[in-house]
Amino acid sequence: MRIDFYQLDDEAAGTGVLAAVAGKLLEAGERLLVTSADEAQLARLDRAFWTLSPDTFLAHGVEGGQRDTDQPILLSTRTVAPNGARNIALADGEWRPAALGFERAFMFFDSETIEAARIAWKALGDTADIERHYWAREDGRWVQRA
Repeated sequence: MRIDFYQLDDEAAGTGVLAAVAGKLLEAGERLLVTSADEAQLARLDRAFWTLSPDTFLAHGVEGGQRDTDQPILLSTRTVAPNGARNIALADGEWRPAALGFERAFMFFDSETIEAARIAWKALGDTADIERHYWAREDGRWVQRA
């Protein structure tokens, strides 16, 4: 399993990189579950995914709708993927052990959740079959660090 850790420097960066990751997964025919305990964050992502640019949006839904199983991207407070996603994005910087049940996880964290990310990084380093990657922004670009 691969886990990508993204260190965010502001809210806009978080929305942008999450949208980019989601877009690449959709292009590859994959589905994504975006999880956050913060319902306000999910509402911001919902709005952002519909208005990325005048001619672009990310098809998605918020859990609890009539067609959750049909959504290529599902925004949820839970780690259960009724849309059949094999990828999970932990948008609120909180590691959830249930993420290990997916093929790939993306953990987005900021200065407020960096300590939890460090703990997760270290704990997952001792887990067999886990491939960890760490990303941070440098000069406006996402760069993988060792």
